[in-house]
Amino acid sequence: MPEFTLAEIAGVLDGELHGDPQLLINGVAEIEKAGEGNITFLANPKYRPRLEQSKASAVIIDARSGVTPPIPYILVDDAYFGFLKVIRLFYPQRQLLEPGIHPSAVIHPTAEIDATAAIGANVYIGAHVKIGKGTQIFPNCVLLDYCQVGEDCILYPLVSVREDCRIGNNVIIHNGAVIGSDGFGFAPHEGKFHKIPQVGIVVIEDEVEIGANVTIDRATMGKTIIRKGAKLDNLVHIAHNVEVGEHTVMAAQTGISGSTKIGKYVMMGGQVGTVGHITIGDRVQIGAQSGVAKSIPEGEVVFGYPARPIMKTKRIEAIINNLPEMVKRLRHLEKLVSELQETRTKNEE
Repeated sequence: MPEFTLAEIAGVLDGELHGDPQLLINGVAEIEKAGEGNITFLANPKYRPRLEQSKASAVIIDARSGVTPPIPYILVDDAYFGFLKVIRLFYPQRQLLEPGIHPSAVIHPTAEIDATAAIGANVYIGAHVKIGKGTQIFPNCVLLDYCQVGEDCILYPLVSVREDCRIGNNVIIHNGAVIGSDGFGFAPHEGKFHKIPQVGIVVIEDEVEIGANVTIDRATMGKTIIRKGAKLDNLVHIAHNVEVGEHTVMAAQTGISGSTKIGKYVMMGGQVGTVGHITIGDRVQIGAQSGVAKSIPEGEVVFGYPARPIMKTKRIEAIINNLPEMVKRLRHLEKLVSELQETRTKNEE
């Protein structure tokens, strides 16, 4: 593991150093796990008690937190992002594949592969595929005819990209993802479901990251689109003709039904599900395990099944949690009313 002085780290972060500039740092760690020689970070002031108990030698502090720690620190505008940069300092990106084509790869003679690309063992590349400079295709990937993959992409092992699909620059696709599988379209006729041809494509724009075992269906006609900077966690499913907006993030096991349009900077928790043919506006936040049954306007924060504005859902949940006590009180009131009615009947007699 390399070592850096606190002054060197502050220079990388363009931060304000408080403490010994020659202090040697030999690693990065979370507050609770940091030891002597480690640097950690504090972005939220509510975690200050953990910092006071930490054994870290230094800390990156968010300027907005207002915290002055008892150990050397570097003041930055965004401590979380600063910590990311320090992790990259200690753990630079590894070159796992060397440029060139492995002799076991099967490549159609019409494919166009930049000389700086790296093609791993047992890769299959079909006719008229285009692969840009610096792109790494790891072992056992499959790219069918007329695919296009841009520059500086990484396709990890067992990624499948179906025919005609297009992938932009600086895209990362993790193990086992399937890009361009057929959309789920069937027409009932005479007691059978007949497959509807899925003749569209998938377009993945620049700087997208796609998690392991994600499936993105090709459009029935036209395009399924993942816009620039979107991030999809593991096991996400995107159905045919969906459009995912720029810089939208989806946590694991989310499923988006066909022809749904999702705006920019949307945040979806794990296991969110949507019906098809709806629109989700820009900067919407959807809590984990929510079921979205209708369109959501821009900027809403929703949660629940079905998904509702989050404060409304919280009020409903509070009522549900109090139901046992409410039922008990209702039965007591019913008993009192019954007794009053009996007393009234006797008095009338």
